[in-house]
This record gives sequence, structure tokens and C-alpha cells, in this order.
Amino acid sequence: MQLLGETEAHTIFILKHGERWLMGDAERDLVMVGEGESALESQHSWRIFHTVVSEPSPELPWHRYVGYVNDQVVFEYNSEKQRVEPRTPWMAQNEDSEFWDHQIWWARRWQAWFRGSLNTLRELYNRTEGFHIIQMILGCDLREDNTTWGFYQDSYNERDFLTFDKETMTWVAADIGAQITKRRWDAEVFDNQRWKHYLEEECIPWLRSFLEYGKETLQRKVHPTARVSDRSSHDGLTTLSCKVSGFYPRDITVTWLKNGESRQQDTYSEGILPSGDGTYQTWVTMEIDPKIKAHYSCHVEHESLLEPLSVSWGKAFVCLSVFLVGEGESIKLNP
Repeated sequence: MQLLGETEAHTIFILKHGERWLMGDAERDLVMVGEGESALESQHSWRIFHTVVSEPSPELPWHRYVGYVNDQVVFEYNSEKQRVEPRTPWMAQNEDSEFWDHQIWWARRWQAWFRGSLNTLRELYNRTEGFHIIQMILGCDLREDNTTWGFYQDSYNERDFLTFDKETMTWVAADIGAQITKRRWDAEVFDNQRWKHYLEEECIPWLRSFLEYGKETLQRKVHPTARVSDRSSHDGLTTLSCKVSGFYPRDITVTWLKNGESRQQDTYSEGILPSGDGTYQTWVTMEIDPKIKAHYSCHVEHESLLEPLSVSWGKAFVCLSVFLVGEGESIKLNP
């Protein structure tokens, strides 16, 4: 897979749990998501994102290259500045000039190659006018049980294009257009061996190093707080809302219970969002008929908690939060 002078498309994209990313803050929705992971299974991740657009603007450069450790941006490159910049103090302090020079070399090499790839894709799909976007992601996960996972995926115009199967060292095409590139790349055995080696042998050691650099930030645990509210609607129903905030890491499970039974299928959430202070927040809502007598409670699970947090809905309710504050210690809050 030549990077310079290549005439065939080679792009990378991730699609997990029905979510797609474009760039910027939207990337964070996928940074921590691994294959087959439960929301509370602790893991760490290393992600490399590339975004290339046909019609750049001051807010959207032609090429953007970003590295993430867990949910933290650790470096960024864009085609306007033509340099890689650290985004965390611990990354800037621990990596030397050789590392940053190497990242610049790779960014510019990818950039030259993406230019030809974008033209090829527009011709391949017979859409040469308008806005087009290539998205690429590769990375690896380190789980709490010390198992690992690596991946390398792509998209064009927010649609899947190719995915690397590192077990067979072949490419999985998402549509007929991608079949042309798949056949060519499947034949490039040496390059596919290199990608397999990177994903299985090189990616995790890099991740371990980054985790050590930023352990005070990346491995901290901050317990959530939860508050339940309600709002009546014109149709006689009541919307229950559970706001959970102030937690870190990002992964959390929030569920409404009816008489102790999960009502996950009846709930709605807009996802997990940054709070702006290094923690996260989320809202989970559910509509109920207030005429039906039942006990409703918001159930929260997070790795910082010794046991689940439960907040009941009603005229009077108690918020009981049990969370880890030190080895062998816990605190109970009864507001």
C-alpha cells in the first residue's frame, strides 16, 4: 500500500453501536468504545483519527490528524499549521523531539497520500462535485483482564468503506465500489503483515507508556451524583428525568427501574457529554402514567462506586450514594 503516488483509495473509519463520528467533539463518542465491551468493563484505549475534506474552511482544515489516549486529546496536527502539537502537559513533558518529528513525518506522508485518495474516491463513486470527506481510525484497547483488541477501519462520505481483518490479514469491503480496492490490498501480503504486527505487538506498548505518563489524570476515579425530576405533559403522562453528573471515567450505566425491574427499552438518552471540568454528565428520561401505582427509581453503576447508586422518584425520596474514598473506606450521603 504505497502512500506516495498511490492512485487507489485507502481510508479509515469506525462505526460502533450505530454511532458515526465526523470530527472534533463528536470523536469522543467513539474514543472509549471497544468491540463487545460492556459499559462498565474497565479499559484503556489508544486512537488515531484522520479527517480529510474536499472543501476546507478556517474551522475545518483540509487534513486533521488527532491522537487520543482514553478520552484525552494528546496531540493534534492540521494541514494549516503543518505541525504536530501536544495537547496535554504530561505528553509534552515525556516525549522528546524525535517522537514529535516522527509524528510530523507520518502526518505529511498521510496527507500527500490522502490527496490522491480523495480524487480517486470521487471518480470511483462518480461524484466529483460538492463536499466529500474521508475518515480514518485505528487503535487498540487494553482491558482490565489484560486482554487486548486492535482495529483499523475506514469510511467515505460517512459510509463504511474498508475494514482490516487482522486474523485473516485481508480487507472487508462495505460495498461494490470498495471491492476494487479490497482485491488489490488483499494481494499486498507484506503490508498486511505490518498492520497486523502494529495492531497486535506495537500499539499496546505505546498505550502503556502513555498511560504511565498521564496516570494522575487518566486513571483517577470520580464518583457520580444523581438527581431525579419530573415534568407533566399535556397528554396526562409524566416524564421522569435522571441527571447523573460529575463522574470519571466516562463509562457509566444509568437505568430506570419500575418496581425493581429494568425499563431500559422505555428510556431515552442523548448520550454522555463532557461537563467542561474534566468530568462527564448524562440524562436518562422515561414517560410514565402517574395514575398507575408503581415505584420508580434511577439506578446508576460506575466503577468509582462500591455499590450502585439509587434515587427514587416520589414526593419524598432518598439519594444514597456509596463510593470509594480510600482502600477499605466508604461514605454514605443522605441529603
